[in-house]
Amino acid sequence: MIDATAAMDVARTNPAPTFDSTSLRALTERLKAQAFGLGFDLAGVTPLGPAETAPAFEKWVANGYAGDMEYLPRGAVKRRDTRLPYAGATTAIVVAMSYGGREPAGPVARYARGDDYHEVMTERLTALHRWLEGELGRRVRGKPYVDTGPILERDLARRAGLGWFGKNTNLLNPSLGSFFFLGALLVEAELSIDAPFETDHCGTCTRCLDACPTNALVAPGLLDATKCISYLTIETKGAIPEELRPMVGELLYGCDICQDVCPWNEKFATALPGDSPFASRDALGGKDARTLARALLAMSQDAFHAAFRGSPIKRAKLHGLKRNAAVVLGNARSTDDADVLTRALDDQEPLVREHAAWALERIRNQASAPPLVQR
Repeated sequence: MIDATAAMDVARTNPAPTFDSTSLRALTERLKAQAFGLGFDLAGVTPLGPAETAPAFEKWVANGYAGDMEYLPRGAVKRRDTRLPYAGATTAIVVAMSYGGREPAGPVARYARGDDYHEVMTERLTALHRWLEGELGRRVRGKPYVDTGPILERDLARRAGLGWFGKNTNLLNPSLGSFFFLGALLVEAELSIDAPFETDHCGTCTRCLDACPTNALVAPGLLDATKCISYLTIETKGAIPEELRPMVGELLYGCDICQDVCPWNEKFATALPGDSPFASRDALGGKDARTLARALLAMSQDAFHAAFRGSPIKRAKLHGLKRNAAVVLGNARSTDDADVLTRALDDQEPLVREHAAWALERIRNQASAPPLVQR
């Protein structure tokens, strides 16, 4: 009896099998069925090659719309051609996974309330990779990517037939909306290719542009990230510009507004299954903005690590969350929050102290304002 390892070693010495078109389609359909079984909601296949949107992306960065996200221009050469990030790969299996557009809106964007999607999707794409090797009976060179390399995932997803680019810059799917993560498994294997998604279904709708509190969507499909609330509360490492702080409102981490108002999400966004890894954590679940902001401002580093281990929220770090919390309380303008903000004036981080002082000034100005005359 030959064990699995020995069988794989033998398979590595043999040439890759060839398939006729019917067998190739059948293999690809089984692959997609396996992807759905692993919890992905969409799956498509596209050949690797020049990235159509690379020139537009590079122009976007050159125009300053990426702000302080200095990691984005890195790997520009590889980003222009999807065959380059993983040498030898010929095909992309592109998947999408819903994070629950039917969940209630709140101070934390829906994508960040549960487990880190990078880890969840990478693990499942790796399982899909192993399944493909088992089906082919040989080692298949490949690598999963989930926001982890110089790849324009939207470009691959459109080419794999998963959707079109919405005016809010998100990929939109006609049966799922846009509340989903994208990932890709790049492999050196032949599969049946899907037709690209060629049509645009936004029409004359401008709801997302009209709803953005900071006017970050400067034109259909064009985002100035430096004005986006998600950028301001997650990617910005320094102070949030004072003129934009009032527009942050009660949003502590990220923003879903341009997706919430989209008709495709109103019709087709899905609820999370009961066992979803993206379900809200206890530290976040059911808390309104003020309650959560007060809790974050009083949180210790140890408590932060315990509450958000394995969470995408760690990206902002505790001092970034406290900065955001001060802005939220400043926008709430309740004198009941003066105590926690006053204590934050002694925080070890200058960033937190400055935003707490701004929030206290907002509250004082509100308290001293003359009452409105009733007519």
